[in-house]
Amino acid sequence: MTEDRLAAVEARLRRLEDERDIARTMAAYGPLVDGGDADGVAALWAPDGVYDIDEIFLAGRERIREMVGSPAHQGWIRQGCAHVVGPPHITVDGDEAVAVCHSLMVVHEEGRYVVRRATANHWRLSRTDSGWHVVTRTNRILDGRPEAPALLADGARGEPARG
Repeated sequence: MTEDRLAAVEARLRRLEDERDIARTMAAYGPLVDGGDADGVAALWAPDGVYDIDEIFLAGRERIREMVGSPAHQGWIRQGCAHVVGPPHITVDGDEAVAVCHSLMVVHEEGRYVVRRATANHWRLSRTDSGWHVVTRTNRILDGRPEAPALLADGARGEPARG
């Protein structure tokens, strides 16, 4: 195998490993948050990372940790809930990445499971010495407002979220 071919194979392998590692980071959110692991959820984010949810803006790991430990979130866990993150579309550019996916929050109510929210998710991630971390995760409810589909389209093109 020539040096150029070997370098190309190594680059492809690194890209695949990056995509896998990013997908694993994203997929860890649901089990960790539903398991009430506040430290584990917070550790997915960069120290100054942002979680921008429609009605909540969390800046920094401590705020994310507090959200998981909050009485409201603990109530969801006791009632029964599942945060389901769909398969991501990931664009890696060196040590930065953009990913987009859908997510559902399914809750147990009155003996049945109900989708409480369906959201568009736009993630910006960065490679660190300890792996990939979320820099910004922006969620918008898919309720007909134009900003949610725009997040999906931007992310699918590997672009930053607008606004």
